[in-house]
This record gives sequence, C-alpha cells and structure tokens, in this order.
Amino acid sequence: MNKQLILNKRPKGMPDSDTWSLQEAPIPEIENGELLIQNHYISLDPAMRGWMNDSKSYIEPVALGDVMRAGTIGKVIKSKNNKFNIGQTVTGWGGVQQYTISNGENLYPVDDSQVPMTKFLGVLGMPGMTAYFGILEVGKIQSGDVVVVSGGAGAVGSVVGQIAKIKGCYVVGIAGGKEKCDYITNQLGFDAAIDYKSQNVFEAIKETCPKGIDVYFDNVGGEILEAALSRLRKKARIVICGAISQYNTIDDMSGPRNYMSLLVNRATMQGMVVMDYAPQYPQAMQEMGGWMMTGQLKSNESIYNGIENFQETFKRLFTGDKLGKLILKVIE
Repeated sequence: MNKQLILNKRPKGMPDSDTWSLQEAPIPEIENGELLIQNHYISLDPAMRGWMNDSKSYIEPVALGDVMRAGTIGKVIKSKNNKFNIGQTVTGWGGVQQYTISNGENLYPVDDSQVPMTKFLGVLGMPGMTAYFGILEVGKIQSGDVVVVSGGAGAVGSVVGQIAKIKGCYVVGIAGGKEKCDYITNQLGFDAAIDYKSQNVFEAIKETCPKGIDVYFDNVGGEILEAALSRLRKKARIVICGAISQYNTIDDMSGPRNYMSLLVNRATMQGMVVMDYAPQYPQAMQEMGGWMMTGQLKSNESIYNGIENFQETFKRLFTGDKLGKLILKVIE
C-alpha cells in the first residue's frame, strides 16, 4: 500500500487540517517504460504554498484530488525502463507519497555514495540550484559587491550568502532570532547578520551597509524588501526569488511602496524561477560539489519523520521553526 497526501481544497491563509487528507492506495503494476520508486525523503519548500492556489503562475496548480506536488529522492525498486536500474538513487517530482510510478521524465539519477541523500534535496537540489543561478546569473555578483540576502539562514539564503563570499563579496544576512544570526556569521562566514525580530531592519541595513547595497536577494518580500530598496547603490540588482511573508496573507499581497528607488538608482529588479536553468544543473552541481569538498560550502538539514506529520512539519516553513533545509522522511 502507498500512503499519499491528497489536496482536498485550496486554502485561504495558512493551510489547516482540512487542506489535505492522508490516504492509502494499492500500488499498481508498472507498464513498459515505467519504473517504481520508493521515496525516502520529501522536500518541503515555500513554493508549495503557491502551487495550491488556482491562479496564473510559472507552473500549473496542483489539482484538487491529486497527490501534493513535492520534490523527492528515493530508490528504484522495479524498472521496465532501460534508462533506470533497480537500486539506483533518483530525484525528481515524486510528490508527497511513499511510492511513485514514473516514466522517467524529469527524473535524475544521483550518486549518494559520497554525499547523503538529503543533500540532493537541499544544497545540491532545487534550493541550491536556485541560490547558484539566482545570485550568479540574475544577481551578476562581482568581487567587492555588497550583498544582502533575506531568509539568510534558510535553504536558499544560506547558500546564496556562501556563494557570494566565495566570489569575494561582503555579505549581510537577514534572519529571525539570535540562533540563526549566530549560525550564518559564526558557521557560514557571513560578514554580518540582522535579526528582523529584534532589530529595526531599515536602521540595521544602514549600519551594516553604510555605502549601500549592490545586490539584494529577496526571499521574503513585504517590509524587508522595502528596507532593502531604501539603501540601493547605483546599478544595483534585486533578485526576486520568493515572498514567504506574503504567502499566507488573506488580504492582497503588499508590494513595495518605494519602488521609485529603482529609477533613481538605475537599478533592476528581476524574478527568477530555477526550472529555467535545468539544462545547466549538472555544471552547477559539479562546481558546488567542489566547494563542499573543500569546506567552502556548508549546509544544514532539519529532518522530521513520518508522512502523517506532513502538515505539522510544513508549517515550520512559515513559523521559522527550522534551520536550513526542511525535509520529511517518509520511508518506514
């Protein structure tokens, strides 16, 4: 039997206990060209909240009655597809379920003999790829740039800051709470941290970036985005990756009131979606793997157990009760 999390309704605000239901279904036999994967871990990402909304986006919403979309990693246990062998570790979009049948499309084999499986959902997975292409291709960082990243202790932000340091930038991370701020400065090597829970972010950016900001990588939106806009340097670049502070609001999302700072400073603000860079993932993984081997790139995973605990674990994305990448172990 396969335990699956089914989307029952489109939530308004924070998803509640009626949003999903946990169901069990028999696993059908695979057909020619298909393979059966036993999922070990599920990736929990803020983007999942947007995928539940029935509105125009970069990807179709999850249909009501379907398995909740999510990134996964697991082992091939049956195969009638000549591109995949039994025992291979594969990552893809298997959804919040214990087993996935796939035709191999958008499924990637990975070597977890040297690196734990969970790294391929975090620093070497979608969050890591988002950070890599967002800061390098969209942010176009150069040595000496002043870089500020919100969600600095999160799965994406923590990697953004480290890549910027590797490339010779001065890096300030914005995070919630002393533990997270200490983590990004003492363990990840950020130059400074701003605690948005206890500090005035406008004033703190002015203090930590007295000459202004060259690149701002935004994961949260709202007032923190406004604070960054107020301190731009000429030709600054803003990377719009996410707006987690706005995802569960019942009212309309609040946009920046001071966007004219872009005009005054001849700055640019560009959105990025990691899927656009899929053909370049192998190149990015190779370079990031090298940084990991030399100790320049570190990561942390917050791992919780049990598919039945999905909803409780999912909420941690929005309460901030986690450090680094949030992962759910679903293999029993």
